[in-house]
Amino acid sequence: MKIARSLGELDSFDSTSVVTVGNFDGVHCGHRMVIASVLERARACGAKAVAVTFDPHPAHVLRTDSHLPLITPVAEKLELLAATGLDLVLVLPFTEELRHWTARQFAVRVLRDGLHAVEVHEGETFRFGHQAEADIVGLSQLGNELGFAVRTYVPRIARGAAISSSRIRLLIGAGNLHEARALLGRSFSVRSTPASGRGYGTKHAVPTINLAPYTELLPAHGVYITTLKIAGERVFRGVTNVGNRPTFGADSFAVETHLLDFEAIDLNESTSLEMTFLRRLRPELRFDSPEALRAQIGVDVKKALRYFALADALHARLG
Repeated sequence: MKIARSLGELDSFDSTSVVTVGNFDGVHCGHRMVIASVLERARACGAKAVAVTFDPHPAHVLRTDSHLPLITPVAEKLELLAATGLDLVLVLPFTEELRHWTARQFAVRVLRDGLHAVEVHEGETFRFGHQAEADIVGLSQLGNELGFAVRTYVPRIARGAAISSSRIRLLIGAGNLHEARALLGRSFSVRSTPASGRGYGTKHAVPTINLAPYTELLPAHGVYITTLKIAGERVFRGVTNVGNRPTFGADSFAVETHLLDFEAIDLNESTSLEMTFLRRLRPELRFDSPEALRAQIGVDVKKALRYFALADALHARLG
């Protein structure tokens, strides 16, 4: 998959295209349903399958008084989009200039002149242009004028409601990983590096790793069964606490993982970590003493080991 990060990089783009435009945060099941149709239509008419997205997320520019935590920061989003089979993703910088483009300017500059679109595929709630001036009807009217057809999709429903990035954020923020996984089509994960100042050397010899501060979406405070991929290779199973560790007094937020199958590993403060959240065990609690906390950790570890044993047995049964 090719990635273009400006309209100028499309000067050599000489193919027609079937296009979908969106933020695609999470690249969830609803997104992938539309992208699958884009791919099918592109192959049928000899065009390129293209997604247009934005960096930063428009909410970070339009609502500067609040921070919208992302399910998938742009690097992970692009990897997930590449896995769909798209030919090209155009990542437009969401600047002050772009936010003031009219719907017509966007359709002419991006869809017609930049991508030579023959079809544009969007959900029925799609809006675009300055102050979201145009809806799917406006897009269709522009398509009739500029030479592209519009295909509209009703929201994909799961568990009684539409699949959306905002719904998934709420589920993860509440610690509801099971339902979030059903909407994402995969387990929720985050990427980071080890926390600084922990004394990591060339060999890390204790079975606990803290993530560096992470500003995007994390699940609700609590204790989780997780896996941790280190340096893109070795995967450890773990029990992870997300929260302020209230047993030790003053708030000290951390994402701290106790590795269950630990062995000494090469680790430094730039080592890549990918943490996958599998199941929530309990909310974060304050214990009367460190000894009581250690006893509870023992209970959490036993539950996690049973979870992984059952998962291994199921995997073996399914072949």
